[in-house]
Amino acid sequence: MADFIKIHPSDNVAVALGPVQAGTVFAGVAALENIPQGHKMALDPISQKENVVKYGFPIGHATADVEPGRWVHTHNMATNLTGELEYAYHPKINTPAPLPAPSFRGFRRKDGKVGIRNEIWIIPTVGCVNDVAQALARENRDLVTGSVEGLYAFPHPYGCSQTGADHAQTRKLLAALARHPNAGAVLVLSLGCENLTHEQFLDELGDFDENRIQFLTCQAVADEMEAGRALLEKCAAFAAQFQREDIPADQLVVGMKCGGSDGLSGITANPTVGRFSDRLTAMGGSTVLTEVPEMFGAEGFLLNRCVNEAVFHKAVSMINGFKSYFLRHGEPVCDNPSPGNRAGGITTLEDKSCGCVQKGGSAPVADVIGYGDEVTARGLNLLWGPGNDLVSATALTAAGAQLILFTTGRGTPFGAPAPTLKIATNTALARQKKGWIDFNAGTVADGAKTLDEAAADLMALVLETASGKQTCAEEKGFREISIFKDGVVL
Repeated sequence: MADFIKIHPSDNVAVALGPVQAGTVFAGVAALENIPQGHKMALDPISQKENVVKYGFPIGHATADVEPGRWVHTHNMATNLTGELEYAYHPKINTPAPLPAPSFRGFRRKDGKVGIRNEIWIIPTVGCVNDVAQALARENRDLVTGSVEGLYAFPHPYGCSQTGADHAQTRKLLAALARHPNAGAVLVLSLGCENLTHEQFLDELGDFDENRIQFLTCQAVADEMEAGRALLEKCAAFAAQFQREDIPADQLVVGMKCGGSDGLSGITANPTVGRFSDRLTAMGGSTVLTEVPEMFGAEGFLLNRCVNEAVFHKAVSMINGFKSYFLRHGEPVCDNPSPGNRAGGITTLEDKSCGCVQKGGSAPVADVIGYGDEVTARGLNLLWGPGNDLVSATALTAAGAQLILFTTGRGTPFGAPAPTLKIATNTALARQKKGWIDFNAGTVADGAKTLDEAAADLMALVLETASGKQTCAEEKGFREISIFKDGVVL
């Protein structure tokens, strides 16, 4: 196993693949101090105000002169990020050669969509009925039988006392979840006096199968548990007709997310996911990359890969629009990374972003979609969403992702409504948190696997998971939603 890696030939820092002792020599440079795993060491003299370069991109500037061999982190470097920028479209599109699509065992729905789970979902339209939704899910587990694989409620605090864009986003997000193909049937649970009315929900939902989606307004019945049981029996009968069948992988939509990142995220797990994304899109499938604030400073990896100028302008609007959102609230666009990220070796937002976008691989950007919108383009899609793990994972599910790949260097136990595969950036985490981690990309840093080999292993696991293998989070029943909020609560 090597001690360091220099990611790009133009980099003036190297990243420690494990804890490195002072005196260790890499590329002719001796470490002048201990360098923690995932952290950076200067390879060249870096003058004060000179850019620190990693991934071939500036990730900030030195705040003091740094001699070769020194640890480079928050004590001697800072961000370059400011506000909105102007961008020009200079397309550099690498269209991969098509690959044959293997099959998985999934569920084909009546509308042509494909699910990888056959579950019953209870979706509250307002937080006031969260406990009713959870009680209905808890007390009707006997309906999970045959090809019906689960019964889950998704509580949230919204659906009332919201105005404007927040109210619209809640309505849009919940309707998108109701349409998700992993749900064989859905019970939409209302209170009756909330401002997300039944009529509004129907308008947002559009055309739907009345046998698949049932509705219950708690204030309109004497006993909501009894009425809910009757409707869930209908849901179970409808979902039971679906059976797993062979489906080509070009029908997969896979979300890509990171959280609790460390200095190895952009070296092991994220590029492994990126190579997986390139393979799946070459097969005709779709992937979805979100976390717009973690594209700031790394736009060069994405914008010129947009398939045309219209998609480029949508991407620019998304990125600058999110920066504007920060600035409207008096927040600097660089108010990231988190304390855990910094402890893991990520110094600036540019550092984090350049690692984050590695999940997008090298394929063309086929489309840019809004919050609550569903994927329609085959290939790599960008999705409007924040960096927050729960909010963005929920948005990926609402976009139609049947499965989410979640890379992490620090570890996290949560699960989205869609099965969420946790991918460790380092072997120590994979060994310590076997109950959280589904896949170890730390083998790349260990020298046991190449990125291509790790991506091939990940593809095999995705197909196995799509065919019914449960994730660690699913085994524990961990799944939840969180909805984006920006405005006033009445």
